[in-house]
Amino acid sequence: MTKLRISNRQARWLWLDAQGLSETPTGPLDLAEVIRQLGFVQLDTIQNVVRAHHHILWSRNQNYREPMLDKLYAGQRTVFEHFTHDASVIPIEFYSKWSRQFRRLGERTSRSDWYKHPLNQKEVVAIKQRIADEGPLSTHAFDTKIEGKKEMWARPPHKKALDHMWYAGELSTSHRENFVKYYDLTERVIPDQYRNSASDDDSNIDWLCRNALDRLGFGSQGDIQRFWAAMDAKEANAWVKENQDRLVPVSVETSDRQALHIHANHDIEHRIRRLKKPSSRLRILNPFDPVVRDRDRLQRLFGFEYRNEMFVPPAKRKWGYYVYPLLEGDRFVGRVELKGGRKAGQLIVHNIWQEPKVRWSRKRQEKLEAELQRFGRLAGLHETVWNCAIATLQS
Repeated sequence: MTKLRISNRQARWLWLDAQGLSETPTGPLDLAEVIRQLGFVQLDTIQNVVRAHHHILWSRNQNYREPMLDKLYAGQRTVFEHFTHDASVIPIEFYSKWSRQFRRLGERTSRSDWYKHPLNQKEVVAIKQRIADEGPLSTHAFDTKIEGKKEMWARPPHKKALDHMWYAGELSTSHRENFVKYYDLTERVIPDQYRNSASDDDSNIDWLCRNALDRLGFGSQGDIQRFWAAMDAKEANAWVKENQDRLVPVSVETSDRQALHIHANHDIEHRIRRLKKPSSRLRILNPFDPVVRDRDRLQRLFGFEYRNEMFVPPAKRKWGYYVYPLLEGDRFVGRVELKGGRKAGQLIVHNIWQEPKVRWSRKRQEKLEAELQRFGRLAGLHETVWNCAIATLQS
C-alpha cells in the first residue's frame, strides 16, 4: 500500500489540534471534556507558578481556575487518579479499561525488590482496616519508621503499604488537601457502574491502543505503547500487526526533512482536510505539557530541543530550574524561566531565550507580556517583574 505523505506543517497542525492547542484558549469551559480529549493530565507536586496540572488545563482554556479540578475529584467523581507515566487524573469512564494497569502495578509493587524491602502483609491489612473504620486517611495519619540503613527510594512501611494498595486498585484517591493525597477504599470512591464493568485484557489493550493513536493523530508502535504506559512493547507491536487493516501507513516529514514511516487512524485523511491554521496566540507551556513531555517527538516535529532541568545540579544546567517553552502558532519561538512570588503577588521573569533564526519583534514581545499577565492572573499574581534583559528586540 502506498503510504500517505504528511508534510511537517500538517504533522505539527495535526498534533496541536489533537492536543487542544490549536484553537484560541477562550470560550465556555467543559473541564471533564478537556481531560477526556487529552486522555489524562499528569499531576506534579512542584508549585513554581502553579502546579503543572493546573497549567496544562489552563493552556487549553484560560477560563480554568485551580478549584475546578478538586470539584471533579471529590464532588462530581468524574475523574479518578492513577498512574500513567506518573500520577495522573483520568476520566472516570476509562476506569473499566484500567484493570490491567492495576494488575501490572500491583504485581510490581508486591515484589520483594520494590522499595528495597518486602511488604509486611500484617501491616497492609492493619492499614486497610484503619481506613475502612476511620474513612479517608493520608500518609500523615501513620507513623511507622524505616528500620536500619536508609537507602535510596526507601519508604516507611505504611507508605509502602499505601502505595501498593493504591497501585493495585484496592485503595483510591478520595481527594487532596493542599495536594496531600487521601486514600479510601475503592468501593467508596469509584461508582459501582464503573467499578463493576471491567472488560477482558485483550479488549483493554485494543481500547488503549486505539485511543492512544486517536490522541496522537499518528505514531509509531513505541508512541502508542508509551502514551498510557499501560502495556509493554511486545503487546503494542502485536496490536499493530493484528490491526493492519484498521491502520493507515503514513510517511511523516520531520523538521529536518527526514521521513518517519509510522501509523495513523483510518480517519487521517478527514483530519487533514479539516485542519485549520493554529491560533497565532503566544502560549507559555508547562514542561509537563503533553505536547512537550515526549522530547523526541517534540524535536522531530518542531526542531525544538528541550530538557527538564529541575533535578539537574545548577552548575550542569544549560537553561534553568523551571523553564517554560514558548509556542506561537505552530512554532516554538523561545523559552522563559519564571518563578511565582505569591506573597508579593509577583510573576518573576529570571531569563528569556529566543530560538535561533527567530526574529524577536516588538509585537512578539507584546504578545509575551500579555500572556505573562494572563498566566499571572491564574496564580493570583498581578505584577510582572523582569529580573533579566528583554530578548533582543528587532523592529
